[in-house]
Amino acid sequence: MSVLLGVQGLGKAFGHKPLFADLSFSLNAGERVGLIGPNGAGKSTLLRLLAGLEEPDTGSRSPRRGARIGYLAQDDVFPPGQSAREVLLAALEADTASEALEDHERETRTAITLTQVGFADHDVVAETLSGGWRKRLSLARELVLKPDLLLLDEPTNHLDLPGVIWLERLLRGARFSYLVATHDRAFLRAVADEILEISRVYPAGFFRVAGGYDTFLDKREEFLAGQAAREASTANKVRVETEWLGRKAAAQTRKAASRVEDALARREELADLKERNAASGAAGIDFVSTQRQSRKLLTARGLTKALGGRTLFSGVDIDLGPGMCLGLLGVNGSGKSTLLRLLAGTLPADAGEIVRAEGLRCVMFEQARAGLNTAVTLKKALCPIGDEVEYRGRPMHVQAWAKRFLFRQEQLEVPVSSLSGGEQARVRIAQLMTTPADVLMLDEPTNDLDIPALEALEESLESFPGAVVLVSHDRALMDRLCTEVIGLEEGGGAASFASVDQWLRAHERAQTQRVEAEKAASAASTTGAKKAAAPAKKKLSWNEQRELEGIEAAILAAEEAASAAEAAVEAAATKSHSELNAACVAAEKAKAEVERLYARWAELEAKK
Repeated sequence: MSVLLGVQGLGKAFGHKPLFADLSFSLNAGERVGLIGPNGAGKSTLLRLLAGLEEPDTGSRSPRRGARIGYLAQDDVFPPGQSAREVLLAALEADTASEALEDHERETRTAITLTQVGFADHDVVAETLSGGWRKRLSLARELVLKPDLLLLDEPTNHLDLPGVIWLERLLRGARFSYLVATHDRAFLRAVADEILEISRVYPAGFFRVAGGYDTFLDKREEFLAGQAAREASTANKVRVETEWLGRKAAAQTRKAASRVEDALARREELADLKERNAASGAAGIDFVSTQRQSRKLLTARGLTKALGGRTLFSGVDIDLGPGMCLGLLGVNGSGKSTLLRLLAGTLPADAGEIVRAEGLRCVMFEQARAGLNTAVTLKKALCPIGDEVEYRGRPMHVQAWAKRFLFRQEQLEVPVSSLSGGEQARVRIAQLMTTPADVLMLDEPTNDLDIPALEALEESLESFPGAVVLVSHDRALMDRLCTEVIGLEEGGGAASFASVDQWLRAHERAQTQRVEAEKAASAASTTGAKKAAAPAKKKLSWNEQRELEGIEAAILAAEEAASAAEAAVEAAATKSHSELNAACVAAEKAKAEVERLYARWAELEAKK
């Protein structure tokens, strides 16, 4: 297998804190690797080192000669005033490997790539795009350069669930190799054939498994169990050696120097094992319920809300009781956060009624963590008064409380603003855990959390006896917890669904019907305009005229072929990787043919 990029002895530290050291691995042609690791392990830094955007403290990076390595950053930044088309053309112009392209070739490649990622308007100004479309444009900027290896840092950030599904399909059908850093477990299962985790838990600093995410979990559990057993065995040997070394001084003079050296080395080994095994812990997330026994906690009827003259949703009915978890689904901007605020009582509805049980206690996790004062120290954020936190009716010292959420003692005096996004999320969760609640209102609580923290959050919510209302793009979390979901659609529609997958299928059907209706209306408008227009001198050749007369039938056949290819992709999802890849490639070709025919139709019409 051809090596695209290799690293040897890679190490990086910030100040006195080492992120990782002595990493050595390679990325080969055809590989699709998921990169995971706890917050602070250095995933983003590693990707920048691999991309050649930062220099390591130690070690080296060895790309294959001529290999094109792309990098999709977490933040999507574009030059002011540039359109989507201009962003891609600028990328091609700056790329030395694309210097030989003619102007029309650059324009063609740009148009194809923008269409591939879903842009209908290629002249839209990048600065005006929503977060999800900015992410698509950033991806297009890398795809237009035709990378051999693409490094992606949290590519699902800012994408709604339909956007994440779209990205999964794009990557599954890609011909390039990729290394993708993500905490989205469902996304990992869909796109990664190998998993690489960087963590201090492992002797080599990383653990790599050939196989999907579930295979990785099994292998990691085996490894960590073996490492824990090794710590216990080594601790027993150290105890024996300590007793041996503690005998009378006269006996010590006869002890072999090599045995003394072995005993000291074993102590160092035990200290190393203890440190590594301790690093595998997760935050102790456990929300507190009021234990209220009311059958109905909250009832809503006919909720309607409009913002900026646009109806977000209307006629929404909700019944919440103990043990329920309601998921709110919809594309970005559909009103999920707004509906959550209505239920929490922080925003009034335009119409409808909400009846809450007497004395109902709601706890709200805000998407932007607005309730978190980042100007205070970590200690003050965790414990506003004194040195003790009351949790489940018992006092706990702030140091122990901080340790529960994986904070070190020396971090207590640092300002919250200096903490990472994942650490700030853990602080906000720690604050909310001290308040008993009947209903948990959680708006994107998984943002910035690493996988161990996600799993701890998941387990806590699953055992929470009250009700939960959840907004999240983490399908693994939603699939496990939600007893019901409400989908919000464009135009203010809302409906109840049994699962996330059921809503996704309904949403895709609605989108397909909308696109088909728009095409039919456009075709009818074009036909009407042709009939109404005065006869004009045709500039088409005889062959072009014949082509134009048959192009609508060709488009219809191409769209049917594209639909069949999409169905083939779904059918191949449970089959081998090679079959799935072949189906995805065929689907992309079918879509490209539809786009080509529409472009040709417009071209022929313009010539008349």
